[in-house]
Amino acid sequence: MGAVVSCITAVFRTIGNAIMAVISAIGAALTAVINGIVALFGIIISCLTCGRGGGRRRTARTHHTSRV
Repeated sequence: MGAVVSCITAVFRTIGNAIMAVISAIGAALTAVINGIVALFGIIISCLTCGRGGGRRRTARTHHTSRV
């Protein structure tokens, strides 16, 4: 009788582990998607504010006088 209970316990434990693995995979996928969206917005904002992205940075021009 103890072997039957042990077998049923193992089956339920396996089902529980499988369900937790699926939930963990869904959580990891959602995290990856959200991180990608955040990174995309970061790049867009950085480009719009001339932070980086190949655009020329605006610098204060100094007036140079030439010697004659």
